[in-house]
Amino acid sequence: MIIQANPDEFAGKRVLVSGGTKGLGRATVKRFLAGGARVVTTARTIQDPIEGVDYVQADLTTAKGSETVAKAAIERLGGIDILAHVIGGSNSPAGGFVALTDEHWLAELNLNLLATVRLDRLLIPQMLERSQGIVVHVTSIQSVLPLPESTTGYAAAKAALRTYSKSISKELGPKGMRVNSVSPGWIMTQGAGDFLEMLRSANGGTIEDARQFVLDALGGISIGRGAEPEEVADLIAYLASDRAGAIHGAEFVIDGGTIKTV
Repeated sequence: MIIQANPDEFAGKRVLVSGGTKGLGRATVKRFLAGGARVVTTARTIQDPIEGVDYVQADLTTAKGSETVAKAAIERLGGIDILAHVIGGSNSPAGGFVALTDEHWLAELNLNLLATVRLDRLLIPQMLERSQGIVVHVTSIQSVLPLPESTTGYAAAKAALRTYSKSISKELGPKGMRVNSVSPGWIMTQGAGDFLEMLRSANGGTIEDARQFVLDALGGISIGRGAEPEEVADLIAYLASDRAGAIHGAEFVIDGGTIKTV
C-alpha cells in the first residue's frame, strides 16, 4: 500500500523510530523519510537497510542498549525532535497464564514497556531544554482486549505502557511537549504470521485454523481485515505533525472496528 506524503511535512525534523527494521516499524521509518525527516532507527539485527536512514544496532530490552541508541541518536543528528516508539512483540508460549514463567514476564515487560520508558528518560530531557518535542507510543487494543490463551503478558505490558503514556502527557504538556498513543488491532505484518505459526504449533491444525482462532477470540474485525502497516504508520505520522497541534494525551485506536464497545 502506498501512502502519499508531503515531502516537506517533516523537513528539518529529527526522528527516532524504535524497532524500525521490519513490520510497522519499517513502515513508520519509510513514512517519516517520505515526509522529509532525518531518521534514525534501531534493532538487534539490521536487515535490508533503507537508503538515507541511520541505523543503530542495539538491544533495547537492556539498559545498556537504550544508552547506546540514545547516545548515537544525539551524536548523529544533534538531538531528537520526534520519538516514535514502535518496538514491541511477544515470544511467550500459548497455554494460558500458567505457561508464563518469571522469565517470560520479564521479557514481555522489557520489550513492551521498559524499552520505551528508558529511551524516553534518556531523550525527553533534551526536548525539554528546547520546550518542544513530540512522543508517540504504540500500545495495543490488547490492553483492553487480551487473548488469555497466548498474550496475557504482552497485553499487561501494553496496558502499563498506555497508563504510562497518559501519565507523562500530564507532566510534559505544560512544558511544550505533546504525547499521544496509537493502539492498533491486528496488523498484517510478518510478525502476525509468526504469531499464527506459534499458535498452530502449540494447538495443532492449520494456519487458517490459527487465524480463525484469533478472529474468534477478537470477536471478528468489522471491516473484514487487519490494518496494513502503512495505514498505522500514517496515523503515527499525523500525530507527530503540526496538523495535530492540539491533540495531546490522547489514544487513537486503529483496529478496523474490532472493539465494539464504547
